[in-house]
Amino acid sequence: MAIPDAFRRNFSTLLQAAEAGDLALVECTDTETGEPRYVICAVGREGGDYVITPFGHLHDGNPFDAYRPPTDSVLH
Repeated sequence: MAIPDAFRRNFSTLLQAAEAGDLALVECTDTETGEPRYVICAVGREGGDYVITPFGHLHDGNPFDAYRPPTDSVLH
């Protein structure tokens, strides 16, 4: 399974923000559940304002229980 180009571009942006020291962990509210989420964000400036771009939230619980790794055939 190929990773979509849009996700590759977002990941590249995330890496650039990390290299520049422009990442933040921001406490946000989940719009569906109202629960707090801790979101990895890129931080930029627009004029005198800060602009945050959310990339994803940290997983509650054990992430090893939530995701299956790629199969060997994907890695070759």
